[in-house]
Amino acid sequence: MCNDYRLMVDVASIVEDFAELKIKIRFGEGTPNIEARDDIKITDVAPIIRTVEGVRGEGDLVQRRWSWPQNKRPVYNFRSDGREFTSNRCIIVADGFYEFTDPVEKGKKRKDKWLFTKRDERIFCIAGIWRATKEVGEAFTMLTMEPGPDIAPYHDRQIVILERDAWADWLDPTVPAQSLIRPLAAGTLQVEQVG
Repeated sequence: MCNDYRLMVDVASIVEDFAELKIKIRFGEGTPNIEARDDIKITDVAPIIRTVEGVRGEGDLVQRRWSWPQNKRPVYNFRSDGREFTSNRCIIVADGFYEFTDPVEKGKKRKDKWLFTKRDERIFCIAGIWRATKEVGEAFTMLTMEPGPDIAPYHDRQIVILERDAWADWLDPTVPAQSLIRPLAAGTLQVEQVG
């Protein structure tokens, strides 16, 4: 399951991509200083875009912790199967994510690391939810689903990657979640071994 992802683009680029889709980005807590990072890991703070309650076509860009604790374990992925998520939706902005597989080479101790990017798009969005907790404050998690054709050879689950035309709908909790959670077409994701 995804426990490491990448974001190498700046705030201006994120705002520009959303503006092309007629989605206005708000900065309710001020414009965040987003560093380019090859590895965003569980418990790191990273940018998300949250639903603005009662307003369609807008999202609030904030930085929050990835994962909340539950029974002493981090909840960083959450199964979407059969759920509707009628509140606290968010979008996690990324330009790549990693999956790990057992090593192909005999005698190698570390797992193989694979980078997935979306063909012909500088960023993509992952469907998520957020919640407030007494332990860590507000935190987000990524939703997961059955794997699509590009990920199935590497893992038996995958994160929910939203098509660009579904970004505004995901930020609108009146749009049924299950109508937006679907696998990408074969060949949509590029994959390369990075470690």
